[in-house]
Amino acid sequence: MTANLPPSSSDSTIFANRLEAGERLAQAILAVVEVGRLSRDREAEVARRFVVYALPRGGIAVAAPIAQALHCPLDVIVAKKITRPENPELAIGAATSDGHVLWLTQGQSISSDLDKTMLQQARERAQSQWEQLAPFSPQVDPTGAIALIVDDGIATGMTMAVAAQSLRAKNPAEIWICVPVAPLEILPHLQTWSDRAIVLATPKPFQSVSRFYQEFPQVEMEEAINHLRKSL
Repeated sequence: MTANLPPSSSDSTIFANRLEAGERLAQAILAVVEVGRLSRDREAEVARRFVVYALPRGGIAVAAPIAQALHCPLDVIVAKKITRPENPELAIGAATSDGHVLWLTQGQSISSDLDKTMLQQARERAQSQWEQLAPFSPQVDPTGAIALIVDDGIATGMTMAVAAQSLRAKNPAEIWICVPVAPLEILPHLQTWSDRAIVLATPKPFQSVSRFYQEFPQVEMEEAINHLRKSL
């Protein structure tokens, strides 16, 4: 089941910064939660619980106000793109710190020493970042929970897809993908990866996530850790 707000066709700036995007996304998520409450009996509603998972580092700044609004834990899933040297922006796959790997081409296997090297580098980057964030992560067991995966936007979707795959293995009741902005054409994929997708805007032309933010600085590790600390 997928719920998203009406897509936007504007190519202008949509969000002032990640904090504003997170606050607006939190309001959209709360609206969905309230509708769900009206359709379920009270006992089932009390039994529901949420866990917010951010894709670091940019996703943590967006996820923090969502976890605060839902009064739930803020955790992280670390995923990194697998790329080739000739085009470091193009993801041919993605890997998580806990060992999940997803290739852009379904059924693709490691076909060369270069692919093996790029996969190993992605795994090492993911593991290194996880080791920095783990001491400040609640590391919640999501079994039976509604798990929200949050990022500051989606471009190709490879890291989001492998994050959802990793989280699905931990047996949450549902997975929701929640992002401020994504390409319109990726929405069908979000439906495949999750039980519900909440996307604030799907502007055209898309090109990159950063163009829809007035301020989009790199989130430093110290800032990411501070968000996690405040949520503990």
